[in-house]
Amino acid sequence: MKRLVSIQDISCIGKCSQTIALPVISAMGIETSIIPTAVLSAHTMFPGFTFKDLSDNITPIMEHWKTLDIHFDAVLSGYLGNINHINMLLDFYDKFADDNTLTIADPVFADNGKIYPGFDEEYAKAIGLIAGKARYILPNITEAAFMAGLEYRTGYDMDYISRILDNLVSDGASNIIITSVIRGNENGIVARFEDGSIFEYFKPDIKGVFHGTGDLFASTFAGALLNGFSAEKAAGIAVEYTSYTLEVTLENKTHNWYGIDFETTIPYLLRLINHI
Repeated sequence: MKRLVSIQDISCIGKCSQTIALPVISAMGIETSIIPTAVLSAHTMFPGFTFKDLSDNITPIMEHWKTLDIHFDAVLSGYLGNINHINMLLDFYDKFADDNTLTIADPVFADNGKIYPGFDEEYAKAIGLIAGKARYILPNITEAAFMAGLEYRTGYDMDYISRILDNLVSDGASNIIITSVIRGNENGIVARFEDGSIFEYFKPDIKGVFHGTGDLFASTFAGALLNGFSAEKAAGIAVEYTSYTLEVTLENKTHNWYGIDFETTIPYLLRLINHI
């Protein structure tokens, strides 16, 4: 059985980060370990949430794991929270990743043209260090623009996307999948892989605010890669599953608080990867 470690926060209520990655990737037949970077009482859309930084625990966890001679086939990272966590992830790569390890990083620091509260441009620059080391990076269009040093804009065309990809490659990124790309009435991904090939996959745009969408895409993509699918096929599976889950979620009137209803759509995911 393949083994993946997910390095991101835990929100005790609300569906995002570890509480999406652990069940989804496990359902795909992958042994899933976790390193929680922080614990939140609820995700950040809930007013009055509590936050506990777990930085002090991360290095001891790594030190203990080194004594176990443990191997990971993949490392998935999501919301990290601060530059200290970025440095710890890079240290984890040095200690546990080799040329055969699938390192997959979702930068998670901005959306809709704005950096999330608690982050700044210094953090955006620091996250670029991960882009230069991870095998795959999965920024949304806002994050990709910030990381590429370009001003975010709406009404973009493929030339704008190409400039972003060029800049990210120049900064050392190998395989880039930009999510949340709007093209007319469609929403999807544009990817550039290390061989220079371009891959696009679009679905009809679904209007609304859906928390955890990027986490679901990243988790599905990672799980599909470890199930032996090519990067193109894994990305397509992730788009299909995410899009279908958003359609189902629209039927739940509380989704703006809790997040996407991936629990009810896992059977569809397993059909996509032919496990049932």
